[in-house]
Amino acid sequence: MTGRVAIVTGASGGLGARFATTLHEAGACVVRAARRADRLDELRATLPRSLACACDVTVPEQRAELVAAAVSEFGTVDVLVNNAGMSGSAVTAEELPWERWEQTLAINLSGLFGLTQLAGAQMLARGRGVVINVASVFGLVAASPVNDAAYTASKGAVVNLTRELAAQWATRGVRVNALAPGWFPSEMTAGMVHDERSQQYIRRFCPMRRMGHEHELDGALLFLASDASSYYTGQTLTVDGGWTAR
Repeated sequence: MTGRVAIVTGASGGLGARFATTLHEAGACVVRAARRADRLDELRATLPRSLACACDVTVPEQRAELVAAAVSEFGTVDVLVNNAGMSGSAVTAEELPWERWEQTLAINLSGLFGLTQLAGAQMLARGRGVVINVASVFGLVAASPVNDAAYTASKGAVVNLTRELAAQWATRGVRVNALAPGWFPSEMTAGMVHDERSQQYIRRFCPMRRMGHEHELDGALLFLASDASSYYTGQTLTVDGGWTAR
């Protein structure tokens, strides 16, 4: 990844911070974006070839400022990792608040697409680039009994949006793939890590009988971001301990 420039959204903590660090350690210059600027600043000392940008992906002006900052600082955008996302506590579909539906779709899908349009334009102009959309196993299978219709709908849409963008841009040098993690420690799952009932649920339904470790996404991320996947586009790479194999 030496010499490549990557934007990672949702990079203030959890998987996003790990993605930014992994790409940086592989040689990339990294633009770390998130709504919480104070959390981004904490990573500055450990990632010298990086730029921190406060960005709410649901705000068009902030999406434009993010891409402009990346180009101004590093000259281009080679890789976009659309990691920013949200979910909520389990709730049945009939009780899901409409405001949560709209907010989830705004962040997980509309904001993702809006930023991809802008970064994709930079890539298409150069005839080279990579987009990695962070989906979820719950874009492939139902989440019940961890009920969240908004989250599953948004991630399912991300999976098929990935296919559509890949098909449109395949002959123009831009590859688009999705990464679908299973259960990993993150800000979204923080309450599950030390909760025995949650761990029993994972052991029951995950063939590997455990959550993933954060480093177990590194290889998949670098595969998708680098030329190692030069003939790979429109696909969803699932890293889930066998969750979707059942």
